Amino acid sequence: MPLKTRKQVRDEFASRGWSYSDWARQRGYSAALVCMIVNDDDRTPQRKCLRGESHNIAVDLGLKAGVISRSPAPRMQLAAA
Repeated sequence: MPLKTRKQVRDEFASRGWSYSDWARQRGYSAALVCMIVNDDDRTPQRKCLRGESHNIAVDLGLKAGVISRSPAPRMQLAAA
């Protein structure tokens, strides 16, 4: 699966009518952290998403390749772009 840009993730949420907080709550993530990651800059992100919950969120959103390091909660499936 190809990786997405943050803009693609934002557009997908908008087109599906999903809120970041609902998506985060359903997966057991911090809604504030999801918002920070999705709205960060692609070229020079403040959050590198290298480990922990930030890493898991980035992988779950399709922003980076990797393995989620914990069992996620039941989820809404994000379609591939």
